[in-house]
Amino acid sequence: MPTEPRHSHLARELIHHAAGADAHWYRLARLPAQDQLIGTGRHTDHANAGFLKGIIVEYGWPDVQLVGRDGATAAWRIALHCDPRTDIQGAALREMHRAVQRGTASVRQWAHLHDRYALNTGSLQDYGTQYRLGPHGPERHPVRDPDELDTRRRQVELPLAADALRHLRQRLAAPPRGAGEWEGAPAPGLAGVG
Repeated sequence: MPTEPRHSHLARELIHHAAGADAHWYRLARLPAQDQLIGTGRHTDHANAGFLKGIIVEYGWPDVQLVGRDGATAAWRIALHCDPRTDIQGAALREMHRAVQRGTASVRQWAHLHDRYALNTGSLQDYGTQYRLGPHGPERHPVRDPDELDTRRRQVELPLAADALRHLRQRLAAPPRGAGEWEGAPAPGLAGVG
């Protein structure tokens, strides 16, 4: 039986902040990269990054014990979009990794954040969770050692790379479901589905 998070007020705030950015993130998943850096949604991402930083400084990663499953997922969604603030994204990545080691955060979500941070800092991704729009739809950003990609993905509980890409293409081709599309899968910036 799930226990009540220690800080349900933080959970509510994280969920509120992430939900406030949902429409922006949903639009980003369908825009070419050159169009993703503009608009008021980026201001929301910047404000959310500052909010998340304050939580990390005070509590560490807002994991399931601290803010519950929904609050932890909202924190992860915010961390994925700290793109202009790689200092905050890197701190989130490190703190989330500690929580994964304690068993209080999702290794699958951590892998998405790891890849996002790698791309934002000029490195290749390890788990193949980050995509961009190409001339024929979504395509995976380059990965380190592509022959071992599915082995690494299995280690962090992700589906096979080909299955994930197929699912992403299906999801982007489907009519919008609205804010509820965020049920466990990152959409913005073509973060992928697993």
